[in-house]
Amino acid sequence: MRRWNGLDEVPADWGRSVITIGVFDGVHRGHQRIVGAAVAEARRRGLRSVVITFDPHPDEVVRPGTHPPLLATTRHRIELLEGLGADAVVVVPFTLELSKTPPDEFVRQVLVDRLHAAHVIVGEDFRFGHKAKGDVALLRELGEKYDFTAEGMPLVANGGTISSTYIRGRLDAGEVDAAARALGRPHRVEGIVVRGHQRGRALGFPTANLETAQNTAIPADGVYGGWLVCDSDRYPGFRWPAAISIGTNPTFEGAGERTVEAYALDRDDLDLYGEHMGVDFTERVRDTLKFDSVEALIEQMHRDVDRIRDSTSE
Repeated sequence: MRRWNGLDEVPADWGRSVITIGVFDGVHRGHQRIVGAAVAEARRRGLRSVVITFDPHPDEVVRPGTHPPLLATTRHRIELLEGLGADAVVVVPFTLELSKTPPDEFVRQVLVDRLHAAHVIVGEDFRFGHKAKGDVALLRELGEKYDFTAEGMPLVANGGTISSTYIRGRLDAGEVDAAARALGRPHRVEGIVVRGHQRGRALGFPTANLETAQNTAIPADGVYGGWLVCDSDRYPGFRWPAAISIGTNPTFEGAGERTVEAYALDRDDLDLYGEHMGVDFTERVRDTLKFDSVEALIEQMHRDVDRIRDSTSE
């Protein structure tokens, strides 16, 4: 697997390719189907497969502040794409200049001159070029001009259409199990572990407080079961059952800032400050509640942990 940060890193002698192109936010099961089709077609033709994606999200450049919460960080999205079997992933920096490129020029510069497209597979609603004037029909026409074929595929899995919008809606409702079915894996939220109010430690449940990237798709407030994951030098391949809390800690005075906190079950020996961590959501346990006393909160937390421990036992 090769990873290129920009088209300039593509080797000059790179041969003809089967290409798929898109933002692929979340790399959900519909995206997986398209990438899988490109990989299979490349193998059938004896060529190499390339996935093109963009960073930042095009909407962030064209219409700042209007794009929806992202289902995956760029880092995680690339890892997911690489895991689908393509020979290369190229991350194209999306700039205002690129957004103004006419469709014909976009195809020539990106697909033809650099990656020598033989066949291109995209989602059936794929748009490209200045003001998104290019569609699948135009891509086919340009393919005839530049000697490649193209096809648009619906974003479906098991007979149903899958969209990032649908997944965001499930997360907004706290339905992380439904989101996981559409994604093909648990939804992950990532961030750097920072110092919080350390209330969890005082209660006997030390938590990792994640500072998430702006515009991250975070599930609705509540308590969830899942996994705390990390792959750093200090904790390579770390994956541990976790109780995850999202909300403003309404039991405590002065609550108000929304946080994502994860307690690694039965672990008080972890030094996670400064680590880049992820939390994978597998089930919703309950709503966020305001308790009459700290003692009542602790009793409920023990019940939550017992339930999560049972559901994540392997």
